[in-house]
Amino acid sequence: MAFLGLRNRAVRLALVALGAVAVHAHAEEPVTDEYHVKAAFLYNFAKFVEWPSGPLGSSGPIAICVLGQNPFGRVLEDTVSGKTVDGKTFSVRRVSDGKTAALCQILFVSSFERMRLGAILGDLRTGHVLTVGETDGFIEEGGIVNLKLDGGKIQIQININAADEAGVRISSKLLSLAQIIRKPVPAK
Repeated sequence: MAFLGLRNRAVRLALVALGAVAVHAHAEEPVTDEYHVKAAFLYNFAKFVEWPSGPLGSSGPIAICVLGQNPFGRVLEDTVSGKTVDGKTFSVRRVSDGKTAALCQILFVSSFERMRLGAILGDLRTGHVLTVGETDGFIEEGGIVNLKLDGGKIQIQININAADEAGVRISSKLLSLAQIIRKPVPAK
């Protein structure tokens, strides 16, 4: 049992450290350490998530998209620049709605989109997109991963039901670091 605890801690440290080492911000606007860590999580999620084969899962770069106001500045681009996962590079894009976001593998929904969460997530429910948010209620609206700031630390919450419905498979290594939530996905 002690070995399992050490392994989980090692995986957790690797997730944060791998991304943190990659970050050297030349932000156009001030970005807090919170968004350096969140950018590292988004990069590392690509290592621990499998998408179904097909147009999104087979070729081309891994698209990390930001919907809503971009809280990252240039940090997210700097974090993934020059990095690869399974031989795939990354692209970072801004999107304006859930329909456009369907072309992304990872979608970060900023807290500024809180009022539109239901519509955004409804558009993506079965679209093979790993939805990541930072808002209370994100999981309840059908989001897959919520990065919750609690006591100065970012905690990962994962809704297994939403991941299953979206058709993305999350590694047990990542699941072991998260608070697992089994909320029914709201009907469209």
